[in-house]
Amino acid sequence: MTHDRPEAISPMTYTIESMDALRRQGDELADATVRELFEHSEVGRFNTLMRWFTVSGQVLPEGLPEVARDYLEATRLPPDWADWGIMERAREFFLDNNAHISAALAFASMPAGYAVPHMARLLSATHALEYPSRRMAETGQFTVYLMRPEAFQAGGRFIPAAQKVRLLHAAIRYHLRQQGRWDEAALGRPICQEDMIASQMGFSLFVLDALHRLGVRMSPEGAEAYYYAWRLVGVMLGCDPAAIPPDLSAAREFSDLYWVRHMGPSEEGARLTGQLIAMYQEVVPGTLVDPVVPALIRFLVGDTMADWLKVPRSPWDSVAALVPTLLGVLERIEDRAPYGGRLLDLVGQLATSVELTALTRGRVMHYTIPDELKREYGVRTAGRWVPPAPSRAAF
Repeated sequence: MTHDRPEAISPMTYTIESMDALRRQGDELADATVRELFEHSEVGRFNTLMRWFTVSGQVLPEGLPEVARDYLEATRLPPDWADWGIMERAREFFLDNNAHISAALAFASMPAGYAVPHMARLLSATHALEYPSRRMAETGQFTVYLMRPEAFQAGGRFIPAAQKVRLLHAAIRYHLRQQGRWDEAALGRPICQEDMIASQMGFSLFVLDALHRLGVRMSPEGAEAYYYAWRLVGVMLGCDPAAIPPDLSAAREFSDLYWVRHMGPSEEGARLTGQLIAMYQEVVPGTLVDPVVPALIRFLVGDTMADWLKVPRSPWDSVAALVPTLLGVLERIEDRAPYGGRLLDLVGQLATSVELTALTRGRVMHYTIPDELKREYGVRTAGRWVPPAPSRAAF
């Protein structure tokens, strides 16, 4: 698929008006594909056949609906402006920090997504998306697919996963609009351009913020490369290339405005966070370190957001603040020991692998189009967030 080159687009200035415009936009290609699949009752057949389509370059299965075949052909390539030198730097950045990035995704990005009330309610729209274990498993697997050397080559698993996730988002938009269960006049389109871009900020900018909070040393070039990789991913997931922030500075501008517009407490956000904490505590055997989970979340997202999400306080909160010191010791070992860096990288890869295996139960996660949404789902209009007084642990 040919995408507009970012270099040919003037940097976007983010304002209330421009963000409102993004709330009215969806993903035209994916939306049209899903709409036709539902109108011709071909979703079940599509999902069944897609279980066997898992790697790039694989021959598309026989019997695939024509509209789905056209979509998969149109989205089978990354943007033509992709810089593979930068992508390789992003992969190296991930390998050097994979355990820290996994922790940032788990204890910062996932909870932060629940601090946007309309997104927290949307995540309760289907049984599949509601359960944190499945979302975390899919997120972790998706990230690992992206950072593999063969991600964009024949045999890589990333592009088929991205193609399916894009259709999953379109299916949720379809259901909410068809069933009249989304206040579009007040909230814009479900999973609109603004929310999709903000999600990419969660995987990139918010992860980098969490790494900084943990005391992880990062070069500006490495951080920019990591953000670049997720900007490319955003385009492949249906984000408008002209609207995605081109660099970290612009990403900060977008993210700050988005959080001020939409961040706040909700019952759904607190419930999902409680489920997330319980899931993490189940993954680790025993109960000795159970209090560390909420303490680490509170440390990474800050007291204000943690209170909104009803993350419990405990004496372990002060212990979590010592994590940067511990990581500093490990980094000194990495710098001074002949094989320290390689050893710590291997430990990080092992930790990420064990975490992902525990969440996926060793299975490949399949991204399918939901046939329906939960019956009790609905979205209430929420007022805009009034910024609170600064908290000592807020970003």
